[in-house]
Amino acid sequence: MQIKTDLPLLQLMGKKLLPLVQGGMGVGISASRLAGTVASLGGMGTISSVDLRRHHPDLMDNTRGKVSKDAIDVANLEALHREVSEAKQKAGGQGAVAVNIMKAVSQYGSYVRQACESGADAVVVGAGLPMDLPEITRDHPNVALIPILSDVRGVSLVLRKWLRKQRVPDAIVIENPRYAAGHLGAPDQASLSKPEYVFNRVLEGCRQLFKDLGLESMRIPLIAAGGVNSPRQLRSLLASGADAVQLGTAFAVTHEGDAHDNFKHVLLNAEPQDIVTFMSVAGLPARAVRTPWLDAYLHKEEKLQSVATERACREGFDCLAHCGLRDGVARHGQFCIDQRLAYALEGDVERGLFFRSAESLPLGKAMRSVRELMEYMLSNAPAVRPIA
Repeated sequence: MQIKTDLPLLQLMGKKLLPLVQGGMGVGISASRLAGTVASLGGMGTISSVDLRRHHPDLMDNTRGKVSKDAIDVANLEALHREVSEAKQKAGGQGAVAVNIMKAVSQYGSYVRQACESGADAVVVGAGLPMDLPEITRDHPNVALIPILSDVRGVSLVLRKWLRKQRVPDAIVIENPRYAAGHLGAPDQASLSKPEYVFNRVLEGCRQLFKDLGLESMRIPLIAAGGVNSPRQLRSLLASGADAVQLGTAFAVTHEGDAHDNFKHVLLNAEPQDIVTFMSVAGLPARAVRTPWLDAYLHKEEKLQSVATERACREGFDCLAHCGLRDGVARHGQFCIDQRLAYALEGDVERGLFFRSAESLPLGKAMRSVRELMEYMLSNAPAVRPIA
């Protein structure tokens, strides 16, 4: 049964959705079970496209050992198709199922095309400016296109480029890197708290930009993401010009989250001092829990960076178009991110990389259901704490 709310609904490609979006989280943290459940309740659930073969034993068996990069890419495209199909079936025609694709991955274009062909309702793209997304999806006009951006400048660049192709985004995720988990939309750690990322400033700036470009009447939905952890924050952001908010970590730790329960317990029990930012292999700052592996890595990071050199991909396929470890970029992270995130998916606390947002979670340290989380966030319960 869908969740009811007194809040205005998110209008997306003819669909009326709850103003609460589940963000994409890889590797495999948000797959068909989580995304399908969110959609079945009337929201937009999001599958992360990265290395989904890890949810399918037969595909993993077929890609162990010395297999070609092409074989792994084919397996991941098949896994994406299966996950979208399963999520749509679980949704039962309700809500929307999106696929999150990082612009920074080497198979970005292939993932976009596969998501569209498999029946995704939306394609969400972050970790770079998706200037070419309208061309890639030209044969799928009914798929919503949603870039993830962090400031008005980025929104302006994408909008002006897309307008020359006679397309505008169907929605835009505005992610505040000061609070979000995983890869952050800022050039370096020193930039995370810059005022141009403050929600109210970006929301107001985007509405003025739409007006300047003659797009005011189109009402492009804006989805605020990063650190939102209370119903009052959600309502405050809607009152400030957002059309919905997006949560990641809070959904990852629900019963329906696609990761191992050990993964959820690490995120649930992390204290503020356990959450750190560091430079990832993609050349972007990232935020995660200081687990034994991450603690050990940070202690030797400087030494590893000093001896960085080009090397073959350890996993047999180039998950990122630009990888600090593989490409020998000293200022970037020097570890295999796919391998570390895969350990986290399996609940390996000793070896995994556990991305997590900087704020406390809406329901504290209790593991609850997706329905309970969504009902709470859409309620009139008191705030936990304000965020900028």
